[in-house]
Amino acid sequence: MFHRTTADASLLRGVTRRRLGRRDALRLGGLTALGTALAACGVDGTGNNPAASVDAGAVASFWEGKKQNGKLDFANWPLYMDPERPELKRFTTRTGIQVNYQEVIQEMGPWFAKVQPQLSAKQAIGYDLMVITNGIQFGQFRSAGFLAPLDHARLPNVTANAAGKYAQESFDPGNVFSVPWASGITGIAYDPERTGREITSLADLWDPKFKGKVGMMSDLTELANFGLLAAGVKPGGSGEDDWRKAAARLRKQKDAGIVRKYFEQDYVDALGKGEVWITQAWSGDIFQKNLSDGTNLKFVIPEEGGTIWTDNFAIPVTAANPVDALMLIDFFYEVENAAALAEYINYVCPVPAAQAQIKRDAAKLSGTDRRDLEQVASSPLVFPSAADYAKLHYYVNFNTAEQQQTFSSIFEPIVLG
Repeated sequence: MFHRTTADASLLRGVTRRRLGRRDALRLGGLTALGTALAACGVDGTGNNPAASVDAGAVASFWEGKKQNGKLDFANWPLYMDPERPELKRFTTRTGIQVNYQEVIQEMGPWFAKVQPQLSAKQAIGYDLMVITNGIQFGQFRSAGFLAPLDHARLPNVTANAAGKYAQESFDPGNVFSVPWASGITGIAYDPERTGREITSLADLWDPKFKGKVGMMSDLTELANFGLLAAGVKPGGSGEDDWRKAAARLRKQKDAGIVRKYFEQDYVDALGKGEVWITQAWSGDIFQKNLSDGTNLKFVIPEEGGTIWTDNFAIPVTAANPVDALMLIDFFYEVENAAALAEYINYVCPVPAAQAQIKRDAAKLSGTDRRDLEQVASSPLVFPSAADYAKLHYYVNFNTAEQQQTFSSIFEPIVLG
């Protein structure tokens, strides 16, 4: 029934490379370029936040008269589902709905730029369902009124099975316009044989003992988040004064020679080779590195907190088949289907009950297949505890292109200087 994860399959999936593609939308230069592009096209995110204004009447009005049509066009990222699409096949068998699944989203900036003209003209974009990442473009989609409000009365599995953390998302409080597809964590990874001690705090990234052996991310948003958390500031509610305070802390870390390099995805190899002993890291990378290479690297959410990113189901407001889209969203929140997806992609699963299902699936196997699936089920990088979730923060929020550009100008010199 389930397509199981193996070490070889994890390498073929290219999880690490795929994650890099999604991060590019928030990377150095992307902030400035995107801000300019948004200002040019007149979508600067200055409108009212629909998440604060959509009421039950508006939801009912949108969904009034809409019916199941038996077809669905679904846009997702590459390599984010088993290539044989077992879940979609089961969905079609059960509902009769034919799903046209396309891996057409490579980065958030270009995706927003591609569909914005049609959505502004109130035209269909050719897709009824898309997976979009929290961050700058999510705010642009939301503030421009491009996302359909979800009818949670038609999402009983989401209501019953989603982790409570996801109803508290700062970018979409109450899941008005989105529910998670999968998530990941930014924390600290380290080699305990080289550090000689457990790593628990962001302060460890500033410890002179590790001079020249610390890795930080070149991704401005990730870098800034850790600077803010180290300064005792929650990123989601931060402003320019906070950014400058965080930048000063990061500059001090750099000037002391503690940072070896501001890494893109290559921090994983640097950590494995001992070039760095401790580094900012994405949870999925470390899970896959240990699983595929047999390393014993550790990943921790710092005491001060870490970052959670989320890729989200969302329905374009001009979708031709929104009811079919809602049905597929709810299908993926059935425990067995959520488990099957997590077994393949190994990212943070938004359905906690899927953990027990994966353990049951593992018990039916033997050898390395059983071992690998047991590792998925037991990993806090796939199923964080309630205490872990409590320490996770979303990214800095921007309301205007000008704020994005100011943010970039503050943190770019640290990486480039």
